[in-house]
Amino acid sequence: MKVDLKKDLDCYAARRGEPRVLDVPPLQYLMVDGHGDPNTAAEYTEALEALYPVAYALKFASKRQLDRDYMVMPLEGLWSAADLETFTSRRDKSQWDWTMMILTPDWITDELFAAAVAEVERKRAPAALDRVRLAPLVEGRCVQVLHVGSYDDEGPTVAALHAFAAASGLRPTGRHHEIYLGDPRRTAPERLRTILRQPVAPAG
Repeated sequence: MKVDLKKDLDCYAARRGEPRVLDVPPLQYLMVDGHGDPNTAAEYTEALEALYPVAYALKFASKRQLDRDYMVMPLEGLWSAADLETFTSRRDKSQWDWTMMILTPDWITDELFAAAVAEVERKRAPAALDRVRLAPLVEGRCVQVLHVGSYDDEGPTVAALHAFAAASGLRPTGRHHEIYLGDPRRTAPERLRTILRQPVAPAG
């Protein structure tokens, strides 16, 4: 059986207009850090050109060596900036710091990851390959909701999510997290589906 973590993990379920509080378990990701507008920054393109080959090399290695097959998960991003308004009202992407990520199953080991990176280096050696790492992410209590529409139109949904957190007696504690369920190359902007997540803690 091919494992689909989107179906197995509750934290990959979200509804439009229905924010909720949930506890996200510790998860393991391929990660690449960077800065700047994802539409124009060369290092963002380089990050994706390194992430995807490693993700697929890991999938095939897992199937071949461990007899455990799984669906490669969608792209995700952690976003932060000095001024919260860059996410809500101003959306100044040039000021954003980001970590682009792809979730991996918990049975993927450091040894399997190192072998996958070496394989990608032999075949294509993408520029940002040395920036790819396998690392855990612990978010814990979060609020999240589904945004449907263009990435540039996320501001009101992000603001509403933060308002929901405040009304629930919670405050933001970690980086803004986005999970991209749609492929912008094949989906009209108004139909893109993105899970927006924000780690939180009790406001008091």
